[in-house]
Amino acid sequence: MAEQTLKPLRVGLFGVGLDTYWPQFAGLLDRLRGYQTQIADRLRGFGVDLVDAGMVDNPIKARETASLFRREEVEFIFLYVSTYALSSTVLPVVQQARVPVVVLNLQPVPQLDYARFNALGDRGVMTGIWLEHCQACAAPEIACVFHRAGIAYHLVTGHLRDAEAWREIRDWVDAAQVAAGLRANRVGVLGHYYCGMLDVYSDLTQQSAVFGNHFELLEMCALHQLREAVTEARVEEKVRQFRREFEVSPECAPAELVRAARTSCALDALVERHQLGALAYYYESEEGRPYRDIVTSVIAGNTLLTGHHVPVAGECEIKNVQAMKILDLFGAGGSFSEFYLADFQDDVVFLGHDGPAHFAIAEGRVGLVPLPVYHGKPGRGLSIQMTVKHGPVTLLSVVQGAGGKVSLLTAEGESVPGPVLHIGNTNSRYRFAIGAKAFLNQWSQAGPAHHCAIGVGHLAGKLDNLGALLGLEVKRVC
Repeated sequence: MAEQTLKPLRVGLFGVGLDTYWPQFAGLLDRLRGYQTQIADRLRGFGVDLVDAGMVDNPIKARETASLFRREEVEFIFLYVSTYALSSTVLPVVQQARVPVVVLNLQPVPQLDYARFNALGDRGVMTGIWLEHCQACAAPEIACVFHRAGIAYHLVTGHLRDAEAWREIRDWVDAAQVAAGLRANRVGVLGHYYCGMLDVYSDLTQQSAVFGNHFELLEMCALHQLREAVTEARVEEKVRQFRREFEVSPECAPAELVRAARTSCALDALVERHQLGALAYYYESEEGRPYRDIVTSVIAGNTLLTGHHVPVAGECEIKNVQAMKILDLFGAGGSFSEFYLADFQDDVVFLGHDGPAHFAIAEGRVGLVPLPVYHGKPGRGLSIQMTVKHGPVTLLSVVQGAGGKVSLLTAEGESVPGPVLHIGNTNSRYRFAIGAKAFLNQWSQAGPAHHCAIGVGHLAGKLDNLGALLGLEVKRVC
């Protein structure tokens, strides 16, 4: 089964200082370089491909560094303020590299030992030590110049051992990696929209412009051809995979398992052929036709793809497969969902769908069960019974609003235990801090389609960062 493989994020790092200081204060440059090495080591520990340009301390080096970053095709820059630096040293790098920048305003320590410092007695030595810790001096100047130059930037303030600062830095790395993953993504579109479901219709040009992905428009006849070519040995292996990765109900007829397995093999081949990282689909066909046999047997295979990092959205919900891919790239899953009902006594909201699901975020094993009818769709076949893992979750919707403007809508909540509907669908109980009524009102009034993606963990901060990198408004309901 093909899975999208992403190359490590290529990140640029440069420190800024003032070359006038180096002959004045012995050892200052070496100490600052040592701090930058600590930062570089931490960044490499996040799995990035780091291009460390070293210390940039005059405008000539600034232009050389910009050229280096362009040649190396960095996708993101960390600017370490090592001491006071002239903004003329900073501006050319960021201006010419033309990629997002995060300014690291990180002191070596959280607090100077004032008594020891003042006991040194040598004001020259003392000034050098102060300059070693005066990162805050340059931060407003850099910010001012970026504002006046129209350059978007982000600031992390703290010290080198500051766990909160490093969480912020890690969040920026993660968001940049997701943005890069979206640009590399090839989204398949198979079939057509569910007729009359106006909220799911998407502008593919606008989606590509925002996320940078490619759309590959696929033909049902191509999937049919791939399905016809599947060998019996591959079908048998796929059935074994079903039994490994699903809790296969004894109610599942052997013929239905074979039918779903054959379609799953064809879907794998389609993904492989077109190097897809995501897929949105819908089709109906006529009773007795081969394409009807395909579309009534896709849920198991699409769920396997989703759980193996190729998210699949039904009803041709392209916006939602983008949301699912975002959550998957964050390592949070991203299960296809819609609102099922509210329980006002327990103050929870049910969300789920008839598949596909992200089985990697399931509470226990995922059930594969037969359905006598697919609600609102033709035919019958196998479906998924799953509950999202209990604990913190994040809901995400890619919203296309008036005028085609794209934005992100998020909410943090909890997947909570309790009775669910055993109807052969994914469904879970979710509790939100603002309560079920306020959540339903505020989420709906933000204008999303009726589908959303659900991932595990609280990710609103990372999604804020992603929105900033993509130039998107991010609305958080709770």
